[in-house]
Amino acid sequence: QVQLVESGGGLVQAGGSLRLSCTASGRFAGRVTLGWFRQAPGKEREFVAMVTWTIGNTDYSDSVKGRFTISRDAAKNTMYLQMNSLKPEDTAVYYCAGTEWSSTRSAQHYAYWGQGTQVTVSS
Repeated sequence: QVQLVESGGGLVQAGGSLRLSCTASGRFAGRVTLGWFRQAPGKEREFVAMVTWTIGNTDYSDSVKGRFTISRDAAKNTMYLQMNSLKPEDTAVYYCAGTEWSSTRSAQHYAYWGQGTQVTVSS
């Protein structure tokens, strides 16, 4: 089994920055992609960013492209999301997710999920 744990959320003013971390334990059966999703109150879960573990290919939603950077440290089994120029509309619970599919934005393909970390951006 695989377990994912997020950290790094908090309260920040608009224009500020936060860095989220996701640490994985256990073993994946195949090739690994880790991603970030977010869900605001009353809204559906949406894709934010992903990184393939072996090659390091990345993908971002249009809403965060140019502001957020996803990265990974294989030695620490940890993925990061550096969030800059934060906007109030970025406020959400951010979830780390893992899949044995590669290069996918689809939440349906992510079988492993963390418990979430709250990011709140004030106006």
